[in-house]
Amino acid sequence: MKKARKIKQIDPHFDAQAFLDSAGVARKIVEFKRKETIFSQGDASGSVMYIQRGGIKLSVVSKTGKEAVVAILGPGDFLGEGGLAGQPLRMATAMAVTPATVLVIDKKEMFRVLHAEHTLSDRFITYMLQRNIRTEEDLIDQLFNSSEKRLARTLLLLARYGKEDKPQRVIPKISQETLAEMVGTTRSRVNFFMNRFRQMGFIKYNGGLQVNNSLLSVVLHE
Repeated sequence: MKKARKIKQIDPHFDAQAFLDSAGVARKIVEFKRKETIFSQGDASGSVMYIQRGGIKLSVVSKTGKEAVVAILGPGDFLGEGGLAGQPLRMATAMAVTPATVLVIDKKEMFRVLHAEHTLSDRFITYMLQRNIRTEEDLIDQLFNSSEKRLARTLLLLARYGKEDKPQRVIPKISQETLAEMVGTTRSRVNFFMNRFRQMGFIKYNGGLQVNNSLLSVVLHE
């Protein structure tokens, strides 16, 4: 009788940042200011990036000029990975919504590391599956949820809610105008909801924007 094949478990605590720092990966560190473009839709896909600090918005512009936000990324996320799947051009524009620091890894170097280091490749695959799930959730959020729920979810994502590794409960300074762009609503609506969140104890300003886990109740409320 054949023994059941043991399924390899992926370590959820694997530190991609520490690995990229120690594995001899050829990369460069680049700093971006708020509202600075990291790459544009239609640029050549020549590198993969790993976010060390800050928030980055991915958006797509249609032929008629309409913009749609497709993802909000933060520390621990990769971006520009489409080139690994054969996309010759960037499918979206990446812009820093706060000051950001990213590791830029050449596409060929990333291929080399993923083939040579199985721990990283396993973690990268897991990350991409989780990212696909989150992209679907972002689309549902835009289509069906109120601007209040979208704002609450955006704040929780920026605060890294649900991340097992080093959750970030204080968001670096971010303007209400930027939040409005991310959520897809007006600045006045964001101001109204932020005041309400503060009055209810969901957020507070303390050297930055501190997000309480209780804000999740706004997202879950029917």
